[in-house]
Amino acid sequence: MLPAMFTDVVDLRDFYATRLGQVARRLLRRRIRLLWPDLGGMRVLGLGYATPFLRPFAEEAERVIALMPAGQGVLPWPEEGPNAVALAEEIELPLQDYSIDRVLLVHALEHSDNARLLLKEIWRVLAGGGRLLAVVPNRRGIWARLERTPLGIGHPYTAGQLSRLLRDEHFTPEQTAAALFMPPTTSRVMLRAAPAWEKLGERWFTTFAGVVLVEATKEIYAKTAESRRLKRRQQVYLPMPHGASPATRQSLPAQR
Repeated sequence: MLPAMFTDVVDLRDFYATRLGQVARRLLRRRIRLLWPDLGGMRVLGLGYATPFLRPFAEEAERVIALMPAGQGVLPWPEEGPNAVALAEEIELPLQDYSIDRVLLVHALEHSDNARLLLKEIWRVLAGGGRLLAVVPNRRGIWARLERTPLGIGHPYTAGQLSRLLRDEHFTPEQTAAALFMPPTTSRVMLRAAPAWEKLGERWFTTFAGVVLVEATKEIYAKTAESRRLKRRQQVYLPMPHGASPATRQSLPAQR
């Protein structure tokens, strides 16, 4: 299997400037907003290429920032006002521990060669009770099978696969949703009918959506217990006095 690769940021920008991309953005914004109806006073991080979906939170959240992976590239955002985007290594986020309340992960997990390390970094920066909303291509949907959109590139997931991955990395899945039930077509007739496709799909065909969304809460106690177990097993090697014999080295007590 070929290694995952990030889609270039210019290609992502250009896709969301097309008619199909604009419709997809509106539909995804609506679904994200239903999951997160109020982020008043919170610190929000968009990770990957999340900027098309962050604007609704800008006026209510305490702070909204975005980080784009080095393998993808970066574009400034927002167009007006101070820039709120930076380039970062996906497994080494330039943020303090427990500094973020909400993380919106879009166009990131499916491209990462280090998905578990990425989730560990998200766990680190999330505050206690913090939440992650992961948006990924649906393995069973038609969007993941066609490379004409960014959702057709990378490693897609089913809702079950994504939930298991999150649980493995000490997140508790809370809500699962789906979006983009229309086919990825440029037909104006189909694009105008996109809201009807969403209503129909949400009711009858959730398995075949273009993307799956899973909101998960940061687990605190399980991670703390694991850290303590690892700490107890850790060996610490002490520097030896100059000229110490092998017998002296063996007699020195180990410290934990």
